[in-house]
Amino acid sequence: MKFKKFFILSILVFVTQVMFAQIEFTTSVSKSKLGVNQRFKIQFTVNKQGADNFKPPSFANFKVVGGPSSSVNQSWINGKTSYSQSYVYIVEPTKVGEFTIGSAKIEYKDKTISSNPVKITVTKEVEIPKDPNNPQYVAQQNIHLVAEVSNMKPYVGEGIYVVYKLYVSENISVNDWRVSESPQYNGFWNQDIEVKEINVQKGTYNGESYRYIVLKKAVLIPQREGKLIIEPMKMDFSVGIPTGRGDFFGNMITKNISYSAQSLVRNVNVQALPIEGKPIDFTGAVGEFDFKVATNKNQLKANDAAQIVVEVSGRGNLKLFEIPKITTPAELEVYTPEHKEKVVTSLSGLRGSISDTYTVVPQYKGKYKIPAVSFSYFNPKEKQYKTVNIDPIIVDVLEGKEIPTTNADSSFITKQQVVANDNNFRFIALKSTFETKQKKEFLHSKQFWLLLLLPFLAIPIGIFIGRRRAKRAGDVFGNKIRKADRLARKYLSQAKKQLGNQEAFYIALEKALHNFLKAKLHVETSDISKEKITEILQNKGVELSTIEEFMAVLNDCDFARYTPTTNVKMTQELEKAKEVITKIDKYL
Repeated sequence: MKFKKFFILSILVFVTQVMFAQIEFTTSVSKSKLGVNQRFKIQFTVNKQGADNFKPPSFANFKVVGGPSSSVNQSWINGKTSYSQSYVYIVEPTKVGEFTIGSAKIEYKDKTISSNPVKITVTKEVEIPKDPNNPQYVAQQNIHLVAEVSNMKPYVGEGIYVVYKLYVSENISVNDWRVSESPQYNGFWNQDIEVKEINVQKGTYNGESYRYIVLKKAVLIPQREGKLIIEPMKMDFSVGIPTGRGDFFGNMITKNISYSAQSLVRNVNVQALPIEGKPIDFTGAVGEFDFKVATNKNQLKANDAAQIVVEVSGRGNLKLFEIPKITTPAELEVYTPEHKEKVVTSLSGLRGSISDTYTVVPQYKGKYKIPAVSFSYFNPKEKQYKTVNIDPIIVDVLEGKEIPTTNADSSFITKQQVVANDNNFRFIALKSTFETKQKKEFLHSKQFWLLLLLPFLAIPIGIFIGRRRAKRAGDVFGNKIRKADRLARKYLSQAKKQLGNQEAFYIALEKALHNFLKAKLHVETSDISKEKITEILQNKGVELSTIEEFMAVLNDCDFARYTPTTNVKMTQELEKAKEVITKIDKYL
């Protein structure tokens, strides 16, 4: 009987030890129902020492704003040991709905242990209680991310700017911050202005004194009429909130929390340019501009070169319209104009100049008239169109060949009567003598032996050519290079044909550049990256400036496909591509 009791007691102790030895890996949350503008804490806890390689869940439909932070708790009470290790995240939802946060995983004794999944219900935004002791409420009242827009009702093509400022009151401290989501400018041409230094300044927000810094600046030019939206900028902060208590030395104790803020959505109502009074030659220039056409020589000799500069300068959307073109007489040979841009971007918009320089070479002596040119633009301040007219330019060629003249009108030819006399037909011979030459026999002649031996000579030549073709056909690597070279020439030619068709042009130009790299550097398309191209070209001895030119053209192809451009700009890009390919080809 005693033995039976002892046996049962031993089994109970063993089972208890096994139960206590079992590993537990659990997931817990601070709240399972919350508003989309709230946050919650999620904690993964394991009760055994030696568990490692923790892997969190994907957190789909949620954003991690804090963590992971890890803590270990170990105690020894009445001979019993307890141990726990926790991994803590601060999470906020990204949209409304019912979601499940999946299991986290951890490894223990070569086995993977999964925690329990949890369900979270996310509702619409809720009002954060105005509790002065609530750290989130304190941060909300003392941190403001503001987007300042210079003009909420611009015209199409009129430049405006947006400045993002972060206002922080004297009551709290911001220890760290990062941009979690950059603003989007759909419907705008945009360019960022570099903020070189973050300087803390003093200002007012809602009538109260604040410190603020400028985070981001951008110039925006609307491309269409109607309501355009400037999306918000979103940021995450580590904020020090005063607790109202002091330490031993009297310094205020602060509590660090994670906090997110975003600027308001800004709706810009873009006005269409007026139809009334719009000039025929208007190409979309909006701003305040000057226009001039000048030549460096008005008198020159034939085959000498003169340059004619067509320039638009001032303030406005300088990069988004075409410069007027000049027309010249057929006797003047005109080369493709060289396009130059000297444009500075500031909060006042784009300012500077853009120009086309034509090189003109006369062929013949004389005076040539280059017709008058006009340029029209819309002035948003005066709300009316302006037109600048330039007088004709006279090019006087002092020395050279005369222009050849031809008289193609046969009606001015005077017909003369033919007078018959005895001497009219004296040149006709009335007698003839015939001589016959004995033909040389073909048999055993040089031509005979040459034709006889020709097939025997053709056989080894044919075998040699056939072997070379077979060898070339088997050269897979060489064939790839030759094919890529042909494709590069093909796409360059195709890009030239697509001038005026923006997307097709830049696709063809980009393919030409890629196939040129495949042909010359022996790389596949999947291996084409900026770093690898730069490394290979440097090893080939290509100058860094030439490499940078090539990468700039390649980047322009990708960027310009989705931004407004002009035929002049596309022509310039094609010439740049040809020039830089020629430079690299010389090295290789």
